[in-house]
Amino acid sequence: MNRGGTGLPDFPWDSLAEPTARAKSHPGGLVDLSVGTPVDPVPESIRAALASVSEIPGYPATHGTPQLRAAAVEALNRRHGVTGVEPAAVLPTIGSKELVAWLPRLLGAEPGDTVVIPELAYPTYEVGALLAGAGILRADDPRGLAETPAIVWLNSPSNPTGRVLGADALRGIVEWARERDVIVVSDECYLALGWDADPVSILHPSVCGGRHDNLLAVHSLSKSANLASYRAGFVTGDPELVAGLLAVRKHAGMIVPRPVQEAMTAALADDSALTLQRERYARRRLVLQKALQDNGFRIDHSEAGLYLWATRGEDAWQTVRWLSERGILVAPGTFYGPAGGEHVRVALTATDERVEAAAERLGQ
Repeated sequence: MNRGGTGLPDFPWDSLAEPTARAKSHPGGLVDLSVGTPVDPVPESIRAALASVSEIPGYPATHGTPQLRAAAVEALNRRHGVTGVEPAAVLPTIGSKELVAWLPRLLGAEPGDTVVIPELAYPTYEVGALLAGAGILRADDPRGLAETPAIVWLNSPSNPTGRVLGADALRGIVEWARERDVIVVSDECYLALGWDADPVSILHPSVCGGRHDNLLAVHSLSKSANLASYRAGFVTGDPELVAGLLAVRKHAGMIVPRPVQEAMTAALADDSALTLQRERYARRRLVLQKALQDNGFRIDHSEAGLYLWATRGEDAWQTVRWLSERGILVAPGTFYGPAGGEHVRVALTATDERVEAAAERLGQ
């Protein structure tokens, strides 16, 4: 047993301490466009739902309330055209990050197995494979691989790049995986935030043909409903896989608190709140996009999601330093893989006032 350490990579955000301090020293204060944490208020209807069951003293159900699971099914159909999801195949999770981190292990991945992650990827995909003792391969399209992996992670819209995989590409990967009995997990946390493209779920009939076998879709309410502090997410798809996850999570006590389940139910039913939040992000995106492009940056992909994938054609950390001198904090592309060496990820999650301040400073 390794008692002296985790065996995991260093937590990437710890390396931003120096740029953070420099950005905070700016006379106009820090503009934090790094982590992507929501800054807008939680809608009142969701807060009321959270409080409405605060008196319940008993343990909540790991599987979630029937109302929550039904709301998720209805929202997937209404918002994203997903059909055929069984309420029993919806499982609430404590946000999406804990699920991403533990999913390979919960699915039975072990040493000798391979987990495929995108070339530019949310770091927790790699962490999840390592926690299971599995290896990773970086590939945007697993169909070119010589070996057969145990699990393939897809992320569309992508974090960090905002790239969207179309239905044809997704369908090709699903068909390839089914021929090899490979589990495909699609991280769809930004699915409701399409700008220049219309993201599609892996569970959409145009992708999966109405069959969900060996497919899982991961969803989060952190970005679309400002519920990052609530830790509110869910996974759905293959009923057999979800049932297995439920069984393990019951043993492990991985349970979403009952008030949060009620808040999730309200959020999944409130399309007007989602529309309002989308409009906020759309405005901020246009301001930052123009300011970056007017001041020497090129923006790649970024057709959906909460980030702009920007470059000045130089080392990512050099760009991070340049921006921090102007009081702006962003994430270097190297956090997401070697292919991000010349890009930075610029989050849309700052107030209108801070976004305007960033735009002004970029021109100085």
